[in-house]
Formats: sequence, structure tokens, C-alpha cells
Amino acid sequence: MSTIDSLPPLREVIATHQLSARKSLGQNFLLDLNLTAKIARQAGDLADCDVLEIGPGPGGLTRGLLAEGARRVLAVEKDSRCIAALQQIQAAYPGRLQVIEGDALAIDPLAHLKPPIRIAANLPYNIGTELLVRWLTPPDWPPFWKSLTLMFQREVAERIVAQPGSKVYGRLAILAQWRCDARIVMSLPPEAFTPPPKISSAVVHLNALARPRYPANADSLSRVVAMAFNQRRKMLRSALKGIAPDIEDRLRAAGLKPTERAEQVSLEGFCALARILDS
Repeated sequence: MSTIDSLPPLREVIATHQLSARKSLGQNFLLDLNLTAKIARQAGDLADCDVLEIGPGPGGLTRGLLAEGARRVLAVEKDSRCIAALQQIQAAYPGRLQVIEGDALAIDPLAHLKPPIRIAANLPYNIGTELLVRWLTPPDWPPFWKSLTLMFQREVAERIVAQPGSKVYGRLAILAQWRCDARIVMSLPPEAFTPPPKISSAVVHLNALARPRYPANADSLSRVVAMAFNQRRKMLRSALKGIAPDIEDRLRAAGLKPTERAEQVSLEGFCALARILDS
């Protein structure tokens, strides 16, 4: 498949609008429309969904999402140079693409979207993790979105799906897996991008669960997980001693060994400990 619509190839779009990627904006453009269409397909059935895309750049994934049948796409782009290119796509898909120029960290997308909503994005590297944490920690659950299909640096993707015992298992894995089914669905080498980043990338798909996997208070779970992993080389009884004077008894009541380290504790174990501490 050499093209997915009647619009020009992305290299031509970039040349026309002089869209050299800017490191300050975390930009690395994915120009192969075969790949952007494949990422769009990983987001699931888009026919009856609005899709939020952050950092569309010249619009490769935007075109993939629209070609795959998204009811409507809201594209939030901080780089004013990209707006004209996105407006070309807007004209090719009348009534189905809205472009907002601005900072994704400061914009409320719900003012422009109707459920069901999916989020799909080749996230700018410099704000990707912050956006993910925001989407995983809303005041109420389930969230406004049905699924997240997001590209990250490979090391971040591996942290999201990591299991206990892994060196990269930590807070991000707990946040993601407590409320979602998370899996890596694609891997991309540096040469797939312009300019090529120094490391590989991966696409993670997260489906929101109707309720958290195990019962726990979100604030309590976040606190205990943060304390445990902030001193991940220490035993739990040392890392968590500031939480309660009888922390060893509480660890045992949660079914955990005081001599274990954070990376050895399962999601279920952390949730049990959060409940014990609340009681």
C-alpha cells in the first residue's frame, strides 16, 4: 500500500511546509503511511469513536486514523508550522478532523469530544509519560477514554508492561496494570523515523477496565508504591518505615515479607498493603 488517500506523500508534505523535526518539541516524524495505518488499526474499531491524537506533526497517523474509519479525530498540535499541513487533511476529510493549536498539557479535550473516545498518538517524547500518568489517574474511574494506543521509547513501553522481578518493574507498571490491560503491540526501529532517534520505539495498547483489578484507595496505593520504589534497593520494612510504626506487622497482614524489596511485590500485594494501611 503506497498511499491511504489522495493526499501527497509525507516527505512531500514536510518539504512543502518546511517541517524539519525540532528536538525541543520531542519530534521524530514517522513517514511510512503503511506503518501509521498499522498503528491506527491497533487502536481497534474506530467507526463509532472519536479519537484524540496528541502531537500529530505532519499528520501521518492522523491520516491513518481517518482512513481506518474514525468517526472524528481531534488533533492537538503545539507546533504552529504543522497547522497548514493538518488543514490539508481537514479539507480531504470534511467534518471529521478538528485541529487545535496548543499545549496538550493545558487543553481540556472533553470540550471537543463525544464518547466513546479512544486516544491514539505518537506522543512527543518530552511529555509522553506525564500524559500517560494523567490519563491513568483521573479523579473517577472508568475514565473518559476507552483505550490508549501510544508510541513511546522502547524503554518506557517496557516499564508499562513490566512484571514483578523485572529491573524495570515499578510505579508506571502498577499504575497501568491496576486499571488496564496493557500490552506492547508493535516495535519500531530508529530508522523508521525522521530524524532517527537513538533508541527503538514501541506501541503500547491499554484497554481501560470497568473497575480496578484489585480493590484499593487510589491515593493510598500511589503513596505506598511511590515510597517503596523510591528506595527500591531497600527491604520493604526500611523503605516503608515512615508510613506506620508497626509496618512489619502490616506487611505480614498483607501477606508480604518485610525482607522483600519493592520489585518483588505483585500488584495484588501492593493493593492488599494499601487496604491494610487504610484500616
